Amino acid sequence: MAYRRTPAVQARLDAQREAVLQAAVGLLAERGYGGCSMAAVAERAGIATGSMYGHFANKAELSVELFRRVVTREVAAVHEAVARHDTPRDRIAAVVETFAARALRAPRLAHALLVEPADTVVDAERLVFRRTFRDVLAAEIATALAAGRLPPQDPQLTAAAIVGATAEALTGPLAAVPPLAAVPPHGPGAPDAVVPALVSFTLRALGERDDSDA
Repeated sequence: MAYRRTPAVQARLDAQREAVLQAAVGLLAERGYGGCSMAAVAERAGIATGSMYGHFANKAELSVELFRRVVTREVAAVHEAVARHDTPRDRIAAVVETFAARALRAPRLAHALLVEPADTVVDAERLVFRRTFRDVLAAEIATALAAGRLPPQDPQLTAAAIVGATAEALTGPLAAVPPLAAVPPHGPGAPDAVVPALVSFTLRALGERDDSDA
């Protein structure tokens, strides 16, 4: 007869797995993937290293689940920001602004999500991550096209180009650890300059029509 876990046992295991993931998120934000060994995560979670393998077969499996956990949170934040705006222009700007601003507020975490060398399974998840943001942006571009606010273009292609450019533009600031420590709070390269510049770049790249130019 196969062993069946009691509800109490399953609840305990679920709680331990959640503690492991929360510990891993904290370590990822502090040290990147290099600091998220099974032993380090176990120590942060307050469990034995051996217990980790009851939840994840190896570090690669943990890394994928960790990546998905953080990305889900970031995508939700973008959706929430977009929902607060009504016009196509403001909704498009909200996608880029939220993505970039959150990255600069947690640069070590964003660096891990975007560019830090990691397992090949994480690289595959990065493609999904970028495609998700591309699709969010493409949907808003399509709405703006339907409203006659943009010149004809392929929403998916334009969105992919903008997501790629934004990620590339953020790579330098995100690679500075401690994050932006030597960058003054104002002027080129400062967080309060990077985000507006990226939003401006996006709107110009889209060819947004401004009624004031008529």
